[in-house]
Amino acid sequence: MKEQVFDPVRRKKVALTPEESVRQQLINYLSNTLGYPVSRMVCEYSVEINGLKYRGDLVIVDKELNPFFLAECKAPSIKIGRDTFEQIIRYNSALCVKYLLLTNGITTYFASFDSNCGTYQFISEIPPYNELFR
Repeated sequence: MKEQVFDPVRRKKVALTPEESVRQQLINYLSNTLGYPVSRMVCEYSVEINGLKYRGDLVIVDKELNPFFLAECKAPSIKIGRDTFEQIIRYNSALCVKYLLLTNGITTYFASFDSNCGTYQFISEIPPYNELFR
């Protein structure tokens, strides 16, 4: 039997793949260190682009349940490059979230999206939840 881990977002055990391990580390860091409520997190968030269905690894929703933070997790063996950046930007073309995070557990990129200008600004640290909702 494949090793499993309890996912507090989905409230069940899931297969512990390398990508899932990165996602669980991120969930733990966001909730326990930065104060993001697990109740506002959604794993495998459905995204439709040009009639095709995709899934964002982790989405955090605001009080109105609108997505505002999208995270894509890759296995540590996957190098974050142009393809991975294009994937998260493609997902955001449908979601239009303000914050994007891309990580393989080794390297993490965090950016804010200005929908008026269509530009991304990289931020050196992920802000605590309470700083995003002042």
